[in-house]
Amino acid sequence: MKRTNTAVWIEKYNRWQIKVQKDNIRKTFYSGTPGRTGQREANAKADAWLDQNIVNTKVNVRQASEKYIEQLKITTSKSHYTQYEYYFKSWINAKIGNVRIENLNEQHLQNIINAAYAKGLSKKTLSNIKSCMQSWLKFCRMNKYTVLRPENISIPKSAYVKEKRILQPADIKKLFTLDQTFLNREAVFDMYIHAYRFQVATGLRPGEIIGLKKLDINDNIVNLQRSINVNNETTRGKNDNARRAFKLTPLAQKIISDQYAMLENLEIQSEYVFPTQYGEFIPEKTFYERWCRYRDFNNFSAPVSLYELRHTFVSVTKSLPAGFLKQLIGHSKDMDTYGVYSHEIETDRSTAADMIQELFEEILNKQ
Repeated sequence: MKRTNTAVWIEKYNRWQIKVQKDNIRKTFYSGTPGRTGQREANAKADAWLDQNIVNTKVNVRQASEKYIEQLKITTSKSHYTQYEYYFKSWINAKIGNVRIENLNEQHLQNIINAAYAKGLSKKTLSNIKSCMQSWLKFCRMNKYTVLRPENISIPKSAYVKEKRILQPADIKKLFTLDQTFLNREAVFDMYIHAYRFQVATGLRPGEIIGLKKLDINDNIVNLQRSINVNNETTRGKNDNARRAFKLTPLAQKIISDQYAMLENLEIQSEYVFPTQYGEFIPEKTFYERWCRYRDFNNFSAPVSLYELRHTFVSVTKSLPAGFLKQLIGHSKDMDTYGVYSHEIETDRSTAADMIQELFEEILNKQ
């Protein structure tokens, strides 16, 4: 059904308004956005009701967000839906929770980004909030609450970018020569030392280190198949590109060899490459705490986090061709992971491994 009228500006209420009728039911739709953008928004709401059978137009943002979170609890990991729950509670619902979906426009969403920016949130966090709102509105469109498609939400160019810390060359040398930590009031061997070293040598994420199993390593090729998050949930990885394969450098091979020798010496049997003393995977919280103990005990120059060990790898290998680096760290959109390896792929992996080995040797052998 097509409308024959258009929204008009009501000066008294400072908004656009359009009235339409279908099946003897009359509806009024509004937009508070000034200019022709607001007129188009009001018209789009009317068209949605006329042509797309939009329902529940009076549901508000808070109600729609609660339904969205319930779906996320079924379809995503706990770490994902709890993050979005926080964004709704602290920012979205706090600002526009009582706004009806039928009155929602892009400026409402931009105001949330602006408010978060004014509070000093980082560019990455602002982008995450934006992604949360876009994903939620996709859910709303699927449920025929709205036809709003936010296309013009922007992140302020001056938004704070959190500085990424990395291990300096002197710290990398410490990591590969010192293996003592402080535990139970005394200096002892750190049984996770090889995990820290492997992360720096390969650029894996902490969850990928934790989830790595012995069966994932064959003929010096690592096939990443899983990650274990902070809630101890096993997932397929952070994104679609997280499942990847790469060749171990001689340095990484030695780390694995040393790790297996340690496990044998301690009589630890496990399917995991870097398990606890009981053969189980390391909870991420424990892994982080143990890293901090080791880092502080050995007087590293900066309080680098576990995740920043991955940044260290990227910094060391930044001279690699972009395609090699993206495949190694899981950012490439077109990388081959679990298909049959072609000669070209094998050659690329060998070349990348050789180049990485040279870069680390330069740091570790420098006097």
